[in-house]
Amino acid sequence: MKDFELGAIQERFADIVWEHEPIASGELAKICEKQLNWKKPTSYTVLRKLCEKGLLQNRDGVVTSLVSREEFYSTKSEHIIEDSYQGSLPSFIAAFISKKGISAEEADEIQKMIDAFKREV
Repeated sequence: MKDFELGAIQERFADIVWEHEPIASGELAKICEKQLNWKKPTSYTVLRKLCEKGLLQNRDGVVTSLVSREEFYSTKSEHIIEDSYQGSLPSFIAAFISKKGISAEEADEIQKMIDAFKREV
């Protein structure tokens, strides 16, 4: 997947598309006006930029994503771990848990995920 560098505003816009896709570009502009207080030209400018980056597409006035939300955020997470924790997932998890903590239910859910991925590998 391409490396998508998005600002916070572009990311919020992409989230709106992911939540509503496929969506007519005019309807998207209306949602952005309500949720982001944008004028129509601002929505179309951000849409054009995200289309140029290859994240979204606008065909015949219908906007869809070329990259899923899950794929985007998974790649973003990988970059954070790589850049901030020298690629060490255990270091990232330790840092995250030391600040926030986790419940017994969360720990069980994480353990189930680890067990499932161990079997797949």
